[in-house]
Amino acid sequence: MTSWANFGTRDLHLDLRGALSPGARGTREALIGALRDAVRSGRLPSGAMLPPSRTLAQDLGVARNTVAEAYAELVAEGWLASRQGAGTWVAASTEARATVTTAAPTTPTVPPKRRPGPALPRGRHVEPVHNLMPGTPDVSEFPRSQWVACMRRALAEAPHKALRMGDPRGRPELREALAEYLARARGVRATAESIVICAGVRHAVELLARAVGGPIAVEAYGLFLFRDALTALGVPSIPIGIDAHGAVVGELDDIDVTSVLLTPAHHNPMGMPLHSSRRLAVVEWAERTGGYVFDDDYDGEFRYDRQPVGALQALRPDRVAYLGSTSKSLTQVLRLGWMVLPDALLPAVLDAAGGAQFFVDAISQLTLAEFISGGYYDRHIRRMRARYRRRRDTLVSALAPYGVDVGGLAAGVNALVRLPDGAEAEVLRRAGDAGIALQGLSLMRHPLAPRELPDPDGLLVGFAAPAEHSFAPAISALCDVLSASGL
Repeated sequence: MTSWANFGTRDLHLDLRGALSPGARGTREALIGALRDAVRSGRLPSGAMLPPSRTLAQDLGVARNTVAEAYAELVAEGWLASRQGAGTWVAASTEARATVTTAAPTTPTVPPKRRPGPALPRGRHVEPVHNLMPGTPDVSEFPRSQWVACMRRALAEAPHKALRMGDPRGRPELREALAEYLARARGVRATAESIVICAGVRHAVELLARAVGGPIAVEAYGLFLFRDALTALGVPSIPIGIDAHGAVVGELDDIDVTSVLLTPAHHNPMGMPLHSSRRLAVVEWAERTGGYVFDDDYDGEFRYDRQPVGALQALRPDRVAYLGSTSKSLTQVLRLGWMVLPDALLPAVLDAAGGAQFFVDAISQLTLAEFISGGYYDRHIRRMRARYRRRRDTLVSALAPYGVDVGGLAAGVNALVRLPDGAEAEVLRRAGDAGIALQGLSLMRHPLAPRELPDPDGLLVGFAAPAEHSFAPAISALCDVLSASGL
């Protein structure tokens, strides 16, 4: 007896295996229950045609009479409808379903959605009324038509071998496109051979941690996802200080680490670039000690006051690994990222990745390669750069009356809004009550950061996240929260 049946153009799983076990109810009752469950769960929607009893009996390996009797019972209960010459289908009416016999399990009551908290809890999806979460682009502006056109062209021109597991570094078409783009737009010194495709910057950090081991130095304020990833791997992370010039890289001489993870183009979350003297100092540290610098090019493409500063990697390509992704330029769900690696790190990273390109599908890689090579990526970046600049200016103007400071460069997709001491928790609580998804600055502080390091209150406002029509209402709601909080 099989559990799969062909319902027209669709396969449907009907679990009848219990009918074969000792003491189980008969096959007829098992089929009735399985069909009820398929209708109740929506796998068989209202109006869906059922196959003729002979066909379903053949698919399931049961007697035709068993299927005919099951259909008749479900018609009598109101789950199905039937007419001579027209077949059997799922009934639209739900009245009879409320009086089903106790053999059918009841549908649990779904509780109403909870309003989102001030920082969305990890591991639980909540849809906010106003989404101002940091690190998120305006996905309503994702270039769908161009992406689809690039996918069609890429698939039409791709060789058959592109649809097989290939080079563990990723598709050569994408690596070649990225080498040209990163050299031109970010000053990265890269070749297609030095690039490895990965599933985002977090994945890159995981692979590098496996390759070089630990401990790894990180900025005392930084993205908690990276700290979580290192902790899950059993790799210690040691915080170094932050001041007005960025990471205090001189502290690296006082700790025993294999590498350091930095956001030199636009510090996440404080917003400043790494000072030029410290850029030189950290690559000299790497050369002197044999360590590595992991250059997370956070927001490197979105600088609004002037041209973006070039990538740190260009100073010492043999000691700096450059990391980037499409998570803020296009969308987080593509899971497309890249590393430009020193030659000495490449074998160890590929070993850490399992020796094959398991993590990013070839079709997405081919599509992004076409998207970059065709000039669509540059045009999209320029368009969104202008839009996000206007949004940041609007946010700064809207917050001016509230006595708060918007810190950092005019760059990126987030703004750090500094609050008076002790105000963060109250503002976040009120924001949660108002359905505004925000993140507090305190979440970004490393748990081992020294007590003497300043511990300011603040908000990370993702001004890029809302769709264009939702941006003004979201900022208005935030201002209402600040006003209600006494600011």
